[in-house]
Amino acid sequence: MANSSGSQGSNIIQNHNFSGGMRSWHPICCESWVVSAGSGDCYAVVTNRKECWQGLEQDITSRVSPGTTYSVSACVGVSGSLQDSADVLATLRLEHQDGETTYKRIGITSVSKERWDKVEGTFSLSSLPNRVVFYLEGPSPGIDLLIKSVVITCTSTNGKERVDRECIAAGDENIILNPIFDDGLNNWAGRGCKIFLHDSMADGKIVPQSGKYFASAAERTQTWNGIQQEVTGRLQRKRAYEVTALVRIFGNNVSSTGVQITLWTQMPDLREQYIGIAKVQATDKDWTQMQGKFLLNSSPSKVIIYIEGPPAGTDILVNSLTVRHAAKAAPSPPPIIENPAFGVNIIENSDLNNGTNGWFPLGSCTLNIQTGSPHILPPVARDSLGPHEPLSGRYILVTNRTDTWMGPAQMITDKLKLFLTYQVSTWVRIGSGASGPQNINVALGVDNQWVNGGQVEANDDRWHELSGSFRIEKQPSKVMVYIQGPASGVDLMVAGVQIFPVDRHARFKHLKNLTDKLRKRDVVLKFSGADSSSLLDATVIVKQTQNSFPFGSCISRTNIDNEDFVDFFVKNFNWAVFGNELKWYWTEPQKGNFNYRDADEMLDLCKNHGIETRGHCIFWEVESMVQSWVRSLNNNDLMSAVQNRLNGLLSRYKGKFNHYDVNNEMLHGSFFQGRLGKDIRANMFKTAHRLDPSASLFVNDYHVEDGCDPKSCPESYIEQILDLQEQGSPVGGIGIQGHIDSPVGPIVSSALDKLGILGLPIWFTELDVSSVNEYVRADDLEVMLREAFAHAAVDGIMLWGFWELFMSRDNAHLVNAEGDVNEAGKRYLALRKEWSSHAHGHVDEQGEFAFRGFHGTYDVTIVTTAKRTTKSFVVDEGESPLVVSISL
Repeated sequence: MANSSGSQGSNIIQNHNFSGGMRSWHPICCESWVVSAGSGDCYAVVTNRKECWQGLEQDITSRVSPGTTYSVSACVGVSGSLQDSADVLATLRLEHQDGETTYKRIGITSVSKERWDKVEGTFSLSSLPNRVVFYLEGPSPGIDLLIKSVVITCTSTNGKERVDRECIAAGDENIILNPIFDDGLNNWAGRGCKIFLHDSMADGKIVPQSGKYFASAAERTQTWNGIQQEVTGRLQRKRAYEVTALVRIFGNNVSSTGVQITLWTQMPDLREQYIGIAKVQATDKDWTQMQGKFLLNSSPSKVIIYIEGPPAGTDILVNSLTVRHAAKAAPSPPPIIENPAFGVNIIENSDLNNGTNGWFPLGSCTLNIQTGSPHILPPVARDSLGPHEPLSGRYILVTNRTDTWMGPAQMITDKLKLFLTYQVSTWVRIGSGASGPQNINVALGVDNQWVNGGQVEANDDRWHELSGSFRIEKQPSKVMVYIQGPASGVDLMVAGVQIFPVDRHARFKHLKNLTDKLRKRDVVLKFSGADSSSLLDATVIVKQTQNSFPFGSCISRTNIDNEDFVDFFVKNFNWAVFGNELKWYWTEPQKGNFNYRDADEMLDLCKNHGIETRGHCIFWEVESMVQSWVRSLNNNDLMSAVQNRLNGLLSRYKGKFNHYDVNNEMLHGSFFQGRLGKDIRANMFKTAHRLDPSASLFVNDYHVEDGCDPKSCPESYIEQILDLQEQGSPVGGIGIQGHIDSPVGPIVSSALDKLGILGLPIWFTELDVSSVNEYVRADDLEVMLREAFAHAAVDGIMLWGFWELFMSRDNAHLVNAEGDVNEAGKRYLALRKEWSSHAHGHVDEQGEFAFRGFHGTYDVTIVTTAKRTTKSFVVDEGESPLVVSISL
């Protein structure tokens, strides 16, 4: 058990002054050694550093205790080709039981060359993770880090109450006043309810986890009732804050419910915003820790943080609340995968030559081997694996199935590698007797959590291709793959199961060739109007100023108050879509109460920067996304409301949005169709086209491209589009949202090929990828961008955001909260650079200069002995060489 409470003032760092060489210290992905100074002192040199986070670390897990405050002081220096000074940071790496790793910044100092300086700070841990590692980092790559000594001492041991006050109420860090209620309820207030102070409740069964007191929010009549503190003037804009709280619930016979932390802001113009910071399932049995982050883009005139959420009648108990500047997390290193064995099937006895060896029945079903299945690999697997020996023609027949989850299974725990992307491929078929289409799923049980490896719908006695993918990012103790899905009593047939790691970079060369043919054109610049002798050998410099292919992003109204966000956005994107501000629930939250102001201001920003816009969305077919006042209307009033929405929106913004998503996610919802009949969808398209003929009208849905949702497979999407067209709907484009996990190129490309037969432009409308590792996230993004850009049917790509804390998915951002571009962002910028053409050379004897470039706008500069001239021209699409005449 960790113990430091009896050692106040003693240093918990071993070999603190390097008199024992490098004992107890370890370099982080770099090199280190100890140098003896002339005075007899020693210091460590950390060198060959390739990243800012590389430095020197020591494991202090066994020497720290939760609830104790520690003081840190390190004597540091820097060496190398340094212009001015370099930052040195003291950081804690906390490795938790669930496999998550978090980082806590202790202190930072700016160090000049040839002098020693101190980096100082304090830290305290509310609970002890699996591992606590102290390390020093920070200078730019190539700069050596010098460390003379490190001292970490326990500064507070006079009882747990004082320790917690030292930890939580350290005056310069926590912006919450009276955070552990040791000053009663001062600075706190009830939000629509009463608050009380306690040292215990329930006959002493509930006591504070830290300090002497806790507060309760009682007599709550609404879910938003709770406990609050006004923090106006204590927060800085564009600064990320980390929030932690200890909470539990009491009363009303509720044992578990959601509790959330919310920030309410009001601007000087009275515009309000609610920011959800953290949400947790709290219980009445114990205290639960909440954690979250937020950032303010603007400077509100009033800010209140509050805790809310449980149903009316349930008390919220709060032991502590802290809000501190969030330490910058060290970037995740690229995963090192030894012997990935790309393309090698990890399934044992896949060809069933050894009967059912390696397989077992999940549940009470029966497995038998039969013959008569396809001898060829499924097409998408062939695209990844290339030439492959024929399949055996044997399959597993699964009978006596009494539940949907029953089927053949195999343990694959030891065959998986973390951060590798695996492709799934198999032939499946159902037996007779099924009443309607049956969903078949390759599933993985990862420590008893379901992971989707791919799904397909079977509604006849044909063999169906099932494709999918997955990735594991935390070390599991047990992984089982199984094939499941059809209803009880329906026989299942499975053949040629393939699960293999994908070498995604190997496909990029093929995609680059496709891209060159599709997105570039030969160009001949023909110069005239100058003396031929002065033109010969004149220098020509060609630079692309704008790629004509749409690369866009989602933005929100609050984003445009942050000039750093706007700067990155306008430099790196040429299209925009609004996250919420055009949706019906935003523009008319209550009947007759309209808010077009946010959308107007966002449109103004886009217009001022020459950015085109998509309108998302006129309607949303999923019932849970329809505001309550609309849901409560009778059918006649609902029809009138739909017409009013179309007239109001399309008339107001006529000619201002290039696209509209007319009725979002019609493959996954049916609110309007269910209430108003099948014709309503076609009528929405027809009316929208009549009101704004210039806008292209899109369908828009998710999981179309990844093989994981039979509701929205390409075949179902095609059927829906054809049905709309048969009813006279002017469908102008196909929207694929692109919220995808572990993408595999051939699977995505296959979906695009299928949809491409309709001849409609395809756009990725809401693309995002997610991984805790920035390098893996960058690979995912590159797969999607290259596949889309190389496909002839794709006419545009919209990202669903790029800035941390303003994304719909965790671990999906390209830019960290305070503006640092991460590895995924760097990959995006590198691809945009790759897809921008530049050329230089000399005018030939015919007075020409030839090059091959991406479609878009260019500047050409011609430098002769007499003058320097710059002209602009456009390279549009076309198969024959483009001849551009340029008069000088």
